Amino acid sequence: MSLKIVANFDSSFRLEPEAQEVLFQLLTNQSFLNQICQNLQWENIEFTELLFQPVPYSLATPKGMPLDFEKYYESDDYVIINVPPNFMFNAKIFKPSRLCAVYQKIA
Repeated sequence: MSLKIVANFDSSFRLEPEAQEVLFQLLTNQSFLNQICQNLQWENIEFTELLFQPVPYSLATPKGMPLDFEKYYESDDYVIINVPPNFMFNAKIFKPSRLCAVYQKIA
């Protein structure tokens, strides 16, 4: 078995307005926010409305995300989560098949 190296990966995507609205409602649901806070032992968080499609690991993208999002990964005031598959299904988002969401810690 050999590894396939991906030189260029298009991580751009566009969500239909209805799908985005449903997804944002799910991502800002208070019980979901509480679950994230409990796992992180944070007091409160808010969804930044920033989403990205994970990218293949490469020398240019060692964190598996577009370079613009690495600043959130490296910050103690933000957390990046994988959007739960059932959220993607409920919002009728099938392409891309995976998304990540950025949340900010609220002091």
